[in-house]
Amino acid sequence: MEKKLKRVVVTGLGALTPIGNDVQTFWDGLQNGISGAGPITRFDATLFKTKFACEIKNFDAANFLDKKDARRMDLFTQYALVSTQEAINDSGLNLDNVNKDRAGVIWGSGIGGLTSFFKEVIDYAKGDGTPRFSPFFIPMMIADIASGYISIRYGFRGPNYTTVSACASSNNALIDAFNLIRLGKADLILSGGSEACVNEPAMGGFNSMKALSERNDDPKTASRPFDKDRDGFVLGEGSAAIILEDLDHALARGAKIYCEMAGGGLTADAYHITAPHPEGLGAQMVMTHALEDAGMKPEEIDYINVHGTSTPLGDISEVKAVQRVFGEHAYKLNISSTKSMVGHLLGAAGAVEALAAIFALTKGVIPPTINHFTDDESFDPKLNFTFNKAQKREVNAVLSNTFGFGGHNVSVIFKKYNP
Repeated sequence: MEKKLKRVVVTGLGALTPIGNDVQTFWDGLQNGISGAGPITRFDATLFKTKFACEIKNFDAANFLDKKDARRMDLFTQYALVSTQEAINDSGLNLDNVNKDRAGVIWGSGIGGLTSFFKEVIDYAKGDGTPRFSPFFIPMMIADIASGYISIRYGFRGPNYTTVSACASSNNALIDAFNLIRLGKADLILSGGSEACVNEPAMGGFNSMKALSERNDDPKTASRPFDKDRDGFVLGEGSAAIILEDLDHALARGAKIYCEMAGGGLTADAYHITAPHPEGLGAQMVMTHALEDAGMKPEEIDYINVHGTSTPLGDISEVKAVQRVFGEHAYKLNISSTKSMVGHLLGAAGAVEALAAIFALTKGVIPPTINHFTDDESFDPKLNFTFNKAQKREVNAVLSNTFGFGGHNVSVIFKKYNP
């Protein structure tokens, strides 16, 4: 007898982003078209080709974490704990009443503790060759440690791990959490992603790949997806947390339900380590798979939060894929890239953009693609990229794309909750 899949709903949200250190401020920034870009403060970027990024502002770990504990964590873990605490609070969960054997944590991070790794190596290189490393070096560096810390903090003993698929990592985490819940393997899973790579090796590495914008004279307008003069992405940092819950479990405790997670897709380009397939074949297939998984038709989607990094090739290939999947309905869609505001959060991008998509769904407001100045003839002018200003509309279902180096493609779909 075929097992009936459970329905999965969203019951808690948390955010720590370059345009807001909590969910409400993040959403206010999105709908008002605020840019989070500015000169780098983390280190002296004078000699770097790119001297700006989308950093977290006014963050003090001591406001959220014990000082001793915070010193033993990389920033990406600190960010994870801050956003997950907001999501737990928002969910109204009474942790004393949760079956913690059936509560899990599935997190996403593309790189993990690169800042900690860099610091330890620099300290060693400056020394006399004697190996003096912090006993916390490895736990600070490894990408899975955020999910470990989260589970320890809340006592969640269910499925626990971190997905690593570059910039698709946290969408991957959301799909894994979704699948485990609908298969009945867990009642709730705290999912999302975090990244903290505004540092010398990340900036230098992405610069050497010519992936980053070098618009140092005007950082706030540097991330300009679909604009003719786009010249690369803007590096961002931060975290977003989403609590996914079995519908029956949520109803039993009287939870507030934001929306329902409907489906997801996973594919590979099998083409190039960093470049997208020029025709967007992997992107086309992943959106098709997500729709099939959700049991939905393309015409049921109202808004796509696209990967839209502001790179010359990536934006074109994704739009080609959208047009092939959605056909004539593509002209009825709202499309936008919130990376124009928050930058590219690498492994945390999927979670942050899923949050933006959920807000579009629940608030009936499409966040804009800011920084559009010049039309690019590569794109069909009849498509609605929601340029420069948020738009109000009825939204019943949203799709969010993330694509990662290595050719990883992940799409997730959320829809309005109907009892």
